Amino acid sequence: MGDTEAPDSNGPRRSVLLSVLPSREFISSKKGMLLLAEVALCFISFVCFAASAAAAFVTVPLLEFLAAVFLLFAYSTKFNKRFKGFCWPLTDFLRCVTASIIFFIISIMAVSKYADGSSKAAGVFGFIATIVFALDFYLIFNELAGFLKQGGESNEEPSAPRDEFSDSDSD
Repeated sequence: MGDTEAPDSNGPRRSVLLSVLPSREFISSKKGMLLLAEVALCFISFVCFAASAAAAFVTVPLLEFLAAVFLLFAYSTKFNKRFKGFCWPLTDFLRCVTASIIFFIISIMAVSKYADGSSKAAGVFGFIATIVFALDFYLIFNELAGFLKQGGESNEEPSAPRDEFSDSDSD
């Protein structure tokens, strides 16, 4: 009797786990790979900073890790499409700019000021995270610049209301 109930009880657990994980389509996209790299690098540098003499710098990787995890799940579950109260690309752009600048500064300080190996490792992973964040904000900037060059119009919106206004102006 317990054998027949075991497969049924694993089904809902497995579907809950799969609903929490990011989708394969998003993870295989350029943005998904960048966010996944940001999450991994922030976590690794967090662990390295926590184990080093430069433990005062542990808050930066932790906060960036949490922000990257939040945006990873927001983009993968399309939460950004459902919640339009935010300007998601601008928020992501500002997060990447501040993260790349702050990671660069604390990486220089960790490598130059502290002599232990975990501080040096945290600095190296911080430099790699700086490059990944800089690449992400460069790509977001190009998307935002293209959006602004179009006049802030989305390709999804129909142009029918504009045609109605232009027809009424010509009458």
